[in-house]
Formats: sequence, structure tokens, C-alpha cells
Amino acid sequence: MKGPPITVRCDCGEVEPVPYGDAWICPSCSRRWDTAQIPADEYWGVMREMRRYRLEVVAVSVALGIALAITLANLGSRRYFPIVLGVMGFWFLIYMPRWRRKVRARARSLPTWNLRSS
Repeated sequence: MKGPPITVRCDCGEVEPVPYGDAWICPSCSRRWDTAQIPADEYWGVMREMRRYRLEVVAVSVALGIALAITLANLGSRRYFPIVLGVMGFWFLIYMPRWRRKVRARARSLPTWNLRSS
């Protein structure tokens, strides 16, 4: 499985997204940048952490959906429709913005690697 590309910034100013493990030759200055210099355990550790964040939000949404469906199936009345609206409001107005802030903060604090050109 391939991970997301790594943004390589050449000393001459060129920028290119390069898949992990591949090499890129800058069209301006002909320097060769190899992303295989990045330690595999660090790169895949970051990928596992980001996948865990995505699975967390999926698991919470499935759990909320199942709980809500069971509750409404047992109650079976239109007067409980505001419960659905309340849960959806909580999801979109409270939970997801907090989750996004957490993921973005972690993404900003991810390690950067200084590759050597050849």
C-alpha cells in the first residue's frame, strides 16, 4: 500500500509531491531527491496514527448511529425526532470541529525530514 506523497522542496525553489520510496529529479537544476532516505518506521508510524484518527471518527459515528437507530426503533414515535436533530447537531457543531482541530494540530506537529540531494 502506498502512502500519501511527500512534498519535496528543491534548493532552487521547485516543489513536487513525490511518493514515499521514489526519487525525483528536479527539472530546473537536475538534482535528484530520494524519499527512501526517510526512515520507514517513522513514515509508516505517522500513517498509522493518521489512520487511527480516521477510524476513531468512523467508530464513534457508527456507535452513535446504531444507538440512535435502536432508541428510535424501540420508541417509534415522531415526537422523538428532536432527539435525532440534537444528536446531529452535537455531531456537526461540537464533535467534528474538535476532532478536526485535534487532527490538524497533530498534522502541523509532524516531523519534517531534510533530504540530501545527489
